[in-house]
Amino acid sequence: MAEIWCEEAKSAPASASAVTALARRRTRVELGVPGAPCRPTLAGDEGGETRGGKRRRVSCAAPAGRSCQRPRLAAGFGSMLWWPRYGVTSVCGLRREMEDAVSIRPDFLRRGGGGGKHHFFGVFDGHGCCHVARMCQDRMYELIADEYTKAGGSGKEGASATAAAAEPAWKEVMERGFARMDDEVASWAASRGGKDDGLACRCERQKPAQCDHAGSTAVVAVVGPTSVVVASAGDSRAVLSRGGVAVPLSVDHKPDRPDELERIKAAGGRVIFWDGARVLGVLAMSRAIGDGYLKPFVTAEPEVTVTERTKEDECLILASDGLWDVVSNEMACEVVRACFRSNGPPPPAGARPNDVLPAPGAAAAVKGVDRAESDRACSEAALLLAKLALARRSSDNVSVVVVDLRRGS
Repeated sequence: MAEIWCEEAKSAPASASAVTALARRRTRVELGVPGAPCRPTLAGDEGGETRGGKRRRVSCAAPAGRSCQRPRLAAGFGSMLWWPRYGVTSVCGLRREMEDAVSIRPDFLRRGGGGGKHHFFGVFDGHGCCHVARMCQDRMYELIADEYTKAGGSGKEGASATAAAAEPAWKEVMERGFARMDDEVASWAASRGGKDDGLACRCERQKPAQCDHAGSTAVVAVVGPTSVVVASAGDSRAVLSRGGVAVPLSVDHKPDRPDELERIKAAGGRVIFWDGARVLGVLAMSRAIGDGYLKPFVTAEPEVTVTERTKEDECLILASDGLWDVVSNEMACEVVRACFRSNGPPPPAGARPNDVLPAPGAAAAVKGVDRAESDRACSEAALLLAKLALARRSSDNVSVVVVDLRRGS
């Protein structure tokens, strides 16, 4: 049975029978260690137990990221003090290395006074190497927060109407944040070229070093008390479940998408069909952070959507293409709703979620998580979606974040 290392420790969901016999015959799956290749887990490793010598328990871990110490205040839908409930799972799948990265930063703007709180969720799917996704994991939220402050965002608004009027233009904030992230990745690649000391990742071991041949998709969501802002570059995706209907908040940037195809041709590039549509026959996406050798055909400019929250909103799902290649938007939303139903109604606003305990010796590819804020229903939904992707023969890394947007959350 596939051994899955996830980011939050949680009990296996009752619907775990969805994992088919095909998935159980798969090789072991291990979470990628940040900055290191993914290696098979030996039978004697910590973090799992055998059952009858054949099957392994699904092992989980809460990462050692920063702890968000904050008071529990009663706050309902639309309140300036709304806190998120979420679950996250990230698995290596059948890939040899873990190139996905996830970043969760509650109240990342650190707004004081009566201002609304905004929470950052990001999924980054690396290609060519893992270092670009790791850099996005560490820096993207800081750059967006900095651009937000420069654009005039502050924590001095006293009422929701005033706060909404004082919000800076999120489109410009996201575009500048992504551009700065892309510049930092390019600068790092240029500084590492030709160096052979302190090799950090796979691309630096090549002769010559090809650090600018790596990149990462990026889908980030800033969830506030009244709106959800999504910025996307690449084929990772954000989907909102609203009143039982799946609403995509991002559109995959594939090279054969008509508008992307025209943009690439206008820049002097070509889209070649080689095992699918690829920019210059190489990259299967038309927007990404990094990939300096494919500029300007591959751009880091994100598409940004701002969606007002309503009382019908149920959940927000962010995931890498390892999920979306084999699971539709509608099915993913239905899985989350089923987990919500099996766990009962949303807990009262401000109630403390169930704490989870980390498994010993487990690594983590998620940063910024406060395990005390995790929610059992969201955690089970994220884990079940990852299992479903593996059962449906997804061969890619799979990272899933589920955010509870229900009124009582």
